[in-house]
Amino acid sequence: MDDERKSKTQMKNEVKALQKLGEQLVALSPDQLKRIHLPEELVAAVKDAHQFSQHEANRRQLQYIGKLMREIDSEPIQNALRNIQQGDYQKSLAFKKVEKWRDDIKAGNSEIIEEILDICPNAQRQQLNQLSRNVRNSKEAAKAAKASKALFRYLKEIYDS
Repeated sequence: MDDERKSKTQMKNEVKALQKLGEQLVALSPDQLKRIHLPEELVAAVKDAHQFSQHEANRRQLQYIGKLMREIDSEPIQNALRNIQQGDYQKSLAFKKVEKWRDDIKAGNSEIIEEILDICPNAQRQQLNQLSRNVRNSKEAAKAAKASKALFRYLKEIYDS
C-alpha cells in the first residue's frame, strides 16, 4: 500500500512503532549499540538521548530519533535487537544453571558432579571435587563465601567454554 493510501491513523501507528524502536535503542548499553549497524546521525541522536534527564527534552529527542528512523529500513535494527534480547536470555539461563549446580553441590548432592562432568567435557574431576569439599567444609562465613565464589567461577568457566 502506498503512503498516499494509508490512513492518518496507520501513519501515526507506524511513527509510534518507530519511536518505540528508538526507545529500545536508547535503553541499550554502549557495547550493545556498537553491535548494531546504524547511521552515524542516528547513533549520535541515541547517545544524546542519554544526556537528557528532563521528561520533555527526552520526549523530543525520542521523536527526533523516530523521525530519523523513518528514513532508514528498520527491519535490520529490529532483527539486531531481537538477537541481543535472545543472547541476554541465553546468558541468563546459563547463569541460573550454574547457580543451581553450585547450590546442589553446597547441599551435598554428589551426583551433580557426574552430571557436570558429562555436560562439560573440559571439567577436571579433581578440581571440582576439591572446590566442592572446600564449600561443604567451610565453617566460617567468610571462608564459606570465598569457597562458594571460587566454585561458582570454576563452574561458569567450564560451562562457558
